[in-house]
Amino acid sequence: MKYRVGFAIAWLALAGGCARLPSTGVTPLKPANSIELRNYLLTHQADVDQFRPRGPFAVEVLEDRELLLSATERIPADLYLSAPREKAPLAILLHGHDNTKDDHAYQAYHLASWGIHSLAVTLPNNGPWVANGRTLARIAALIRRRPELIDPRVDVNRIILVGHSYGGAAVAIALAEGAPVAGGILLDAAGTGKELPGFLRKVAKPVMLLGADERVSPVRDRNYFFFYVRSNVAEISIRDAHHEDAEFRIKVAPFDLAEDSAATEEMQITFVSALTAAAFSLGQTGNFDYAWRSYAGALASGKFFGPVKK
Repeated sequence: MKYRVGFAIAWLALAGGCARLPSTGVTPLKPANSIELRNYLLTHQADVDQFRPRGPFAVEVLEDRELLLSATERIPADLYLSAPREKAPLAILLHGHDNTKDDHAYQAYHLASWGIHSLAVTLPNNGPWVANGRTLARIAALIRRRPELIDPRVDVNRIILVGHSYGGAAVAIALAEGAPVAGGILLDAAGTGKELPGFLRKVAKPVMLLGADERVSPVRDRNYFFFYVRSNVAEISIRDAHHEDAEFRIKVAPFDLAEDSAATEEMQITFVSALTAAAFSLGQTGNFDYAWRSYAGALASGKFFGPVKK
């Protein structure tokens, strides 16, 4: 039996209404297609807050599939397809320590509603993260060779890697290993040890680090990423955000208790809006200049702080 990268033809139309989706509303924009949306956004003032509501496009969700990386490697994955017929970017999202693809379900759905196909994967969630980075690079290479295995509308020149915590380090390692992608977005990335600087020095693709507030939620060696990546790297922080705000489930796990998490829906939505601005910017222009302009208002108001880039 042939596999479509392990994705059976089954789907859940969350766009039709899902009680577990936060009531952030839907953007008032009504573009006819993704090209019209792109042209509108790029010719109007960039503002990160416009990405807080869900985007204008319906989303098709293929859950709990297997990405067949080789005859012996099956990667658990969820696929979120944006409705427009035109070719579009693909964001590949990787979790951090002790997490899974489920922890990025809302982010992946949100990106797809804004015209960016998304693939959330689960890799060994206790590492080793160098190996996970190399696996991520191989996933990107497979999709670049055979985009139709995911969807014919995937634009192989606009693949974006997104990683949270140690998953952010894995994204950086994938970039250093030559992953054929447009660049990476790091969600409050954490350092993985003394081997990481050597990888970071080799990163040549654009990188955006979206950080939590280190005064309330410090993570291991986050400063490595901006310091060791030689160029084309930018970083901002979200005031009062916790490390866990950089992930966002749709479904609450049975073992999760509200008091066990410092995450808040408000901060998670702020993170997802910053992520969407960055992914749109990279996917549509090849750099993060649009996203950087979109953060200006939030920086002026104090919602974002600590902007640095080189």
